[in-house]
Amino acid sequence: MAGEKNRIITIANQKGGVGKTTTAINLATALAAIGERVLIVDLDPQGNASTGLGIDRRNRALSSYDLIVGSHSVAETALDTVVPNLSIVPSTMDLLGVEMEIAQQADRVFRLKNALAAPEARAYSYVLVDCPPSFNLLTMNALAAAHSVLVPLQCEFFALEGLSQLLETVDQVRRTVNPYLDIQGIVLTMFDSRNNLAQQVVNDVRTHLGEKVYHTLIPRNVRVSEAPSYGKPAILYDLKCAGSQAYLQLASEVIQRERQRKAA
Repeated sequence: MAGEKNRIITIANQKGGVGKTTTAINLATALAAIGERVLIVDLDPQGNASTGLGIDRRNRALSSYDLIVGSHSVAETALDTVVPNLSIVPSTMDLLGVEMEIAQQADRVFRLKNALAAPEARAYSYVLVDCPPSFNLLTMNALAAAHSVLVPLQCEFFALEGLSQLLETVDQVRRTVNPYLDIQGIVLTMFDSRNNLAQQVVNDVRTHLGEKVYHTLIPRNVRVSEAPSYGKPAILYDLKCAGSQAYLQLASEVIQRERQRKAA
């Protein structure tokens, strides 16, 4: 989009358990660590991104629900996290009822886009939107608001099948509500180098999608799995572990692609 002040990246995959929230938290942390001002919008009613960044449920008086229904702004709902330069609009279970509340509204798909058009939201250099594992009105809001979509893809047998469904969804969104939506990239997660099938999936995805696939592979990693229970991104919990190092590499790739896009 011409003249954009920030970059809104929606992290989406209608399949659960592929590393969406882990990617959102650790990519945001890596971007914040190099001085970018970053906001996560947690649009998953489970609120795992909020919990993984140490936001206690008792401290979520305002949430992304309030943002979507339009009762409060980004400035009012965003909370500081344990990571300098990183804020989050947390999620609560209230989001489960939001579709019923806005379903009849003419702008129901553009609620998040409108909220992120406010000056205080445009002050963030990156806004990452963590979606629920389904294609619903919340995910549609996230895709309508985004400049691009980043797709975490688990290295497993049915990965390509799920990916083709998501790419069809992105095409549909382009045709109907957001002609500017781009594929930021595909990030391969939960890679196990000892597993021949995982390597075959990597090869297949790269063959089908070429440069859209990030070079960085996010490995299966115990320390990354442990980190959310301590309310910290893996990069803060254990910087030297393989998972943290991979997310730092991914952030470097994301920034490099952004530079290439702006130079084009």
